[in-house]
Amino acid sequence: MAPRSDDKTVSLRTERAKRGTVDAPKELRPGYPASRLRRNRRADWSRRLVREMQLTADDLIWPIFVIDGDRSREEVDAMPGVARLSIDLAVRAAEDAAEIGLPAIALFPNTDPSLRDEAGSQAFNPGNLVCRAVRAIKQAVPDLGIVCDVALDPYTSHGHDGLMDDEGRIDNDRSVEALVTQALVQAEAGCDVLAPSDMMDGRVGAIRAALEANGFTDTQIMSYAAKYASAFYGPFRDAVGSGAQLRGDKKTYQMDPANGAEALREVAFDVSEGADMVMVKPGLPYLDVVWRVKEAFGLPTFAYQTSGEYAALVAAAERGWLDRERVVLETLLAFKRAGADGVFSYFAPEVARLLKSQF
Repeated sequence: MAPRSDDKTVSLRTERAKRGTVDAPKELRPGYPASRLRRNRRADWSRRLVREMQLTADDLIWPIFVIDGDRSREEVDAMPGVARLSIDLAVRAAEDAAEIGLPAIALFPNTDPSLRDEAGSQAFNPGNLVCRAVRAIKQAVPDLGIVCDVALDPYTSHGHDGLMDDEGRIDNDRSVEALVTQALVQAEAGCDVLAPSDMMDGRVGAIRAALEANGFTDTQIMSYAAKYASAFYGPFRDAVGSGAQLRGDKKTYQMDPANGAEALREVAFDVSEGADMVMVKPGLPYLDVVWRVKEAFGLPTFAYQTSGEYAALVAAAERGWLDRERVVLETLLAFKRAGADGVFSYFAPEVARLLKSQF
């Protein structure tokens, strides 16, 4: 029996609907009710199946503050749960980091005030606190990555990342020479990744040339390429002891928080000079910059969940205003969604254990 004309019409419309033609029946056209986005959200298994971003321990770097002494632990008042550790305790922390699957840690020294001077000369001492910590950790956990900060603020009596001239201004070129010396000392100690956070012009190229000339061809550079003059650094400066030392502010060399396009110029310079990875700091308030950097350059891009971000979340959670576990995971996923390949976070060991318990 030949199909009725209305059967032919239905068949034709169905075929056109499959091809996305505009004359498909209303009930088959894209959009509601044919498309109900809630279908993929209705069950846990389905949400997991279509999830776009995945957070793992491999995405996290744990910043650790080190101090002199033995079996010494000093709580950082503005960062509940974070402490400055003597080298022996930092070694234990590094062993724990490796055990829970963190790929790397970042070391920041709190230098004794008696060792700080205008030139930051302790930064050039092969036996300084951070170099001794690197050697001890590398001996105990050789496969754990170690990131070292390249900046003079933990060592200067004025609290700035570079050297000051007689008029109180930061001398860019003299500072770069000093940073190169500091970087070589850290590389010799066994540091895997040098992370210049000083924001001096030309320092990445100078450090890369010095590394090549001295045989450190495999030492990586993670440039703090877009580091803003932010109000989120206060607890960190207290943790490393530079806050009370700081004369004035760092607005003449760190970026203006109002600028986004400038970050791309900063990153372009550092990449052209030999940076293997780049950093945006702070983190959560600057996710737009993370996104723009990743989209423009496509190279490994990191963000720093700063001390101020940490302190704010912890304080709110302690007051019962936020669910600590959920909000920490959500913020870290936001970094990933914005394009960050990894995040420096003081929550790193907590999150790594949490993720491990979920599997």
